[in-house]
Amino acid sequence: MPAHVLILGGTTEARRLAADLAARSGVRVTTSLAGRVARPGAVAGQMRIGGFGGTEGLADWLRAHHVDALVDATHPFAERITASAARAAAATDVPLVVLRRPGWRPGPGDRWYDVPSLAGAAAALPGLGHRVFLSTGRLGLAAFAHLTDLHFVVRSVELPEPPMPPDTELVLARGPFTVADETELLRAHRIEVLATKDSGGEATAAKLTAARQLGLPVVVVRRPPLPQGVAAVSDVAGVLEWLGFSPA
Repeated sequence: MPAHVLILGGTTEARRLAADLAARSGVRVTTSLAGRVARPGAVAGQMRIGGFGGTEGLADWLRAHHVDALVDATHPFAERITASAARAAAATDVPLVVLRRPGWRPGPGDRWYDVPSLAGAAAALPGLGHRVFLSTGRLGLAAFAHLTDLHFVVRSVELPEPPMPPDTELVLARGPFTVADETELLRAHRIEVLATKDSGGEATAAKLTAARQLGLPVVVVRRPPLPQGVAAVSDVAGVLEWLGFSPA
């Protein structure tokens, strides 16, 4: 069983995994956060903030800190981090598993439009509505900056940086949000179409339920594929089993 586990974090599942591992005798757990949020919440075990300096920097860190297992529990759209983790793990012979919560799937009454990228979402929006609730993350707003004829409502924990669409209304708030919260927001801002990434999980799914109940179309950016040969599990229990631990 591993003595030192490095978690590439930033998700709810990463925090749950760190808490479970930190409570186990003889296990050292370190959670690494990218540092994109100014005031991240506390995590169990040790925490480091900031990048590693690419694949070579991560590989050096794995060696220097005697990491026995690497868990990529980053956001499903953290494509570059996942690719770097796969290369660093291969270079150091450190076992790697990716924790990815299941993606969203449409249900009865949903009007979903699947697109492969943010650029695809930007191309789809003009034909679906004028007032857009853009829930694709504050770091991807540049993909929509050329859409000068649409009104965007963007919700974020922190102020996004330009470029962004010229007609953008910012809502600063931190989740989780209930279906009632999301319904109120969509109604108050007279939203006609929702655009979101396929983050998966329950924590951010309330907006999808609200959109269904209001009969709104939803543009869903599907996830990038995982690097070839990388093992993936769908929940914390799967990671624990992969690590060789029994449930707490």
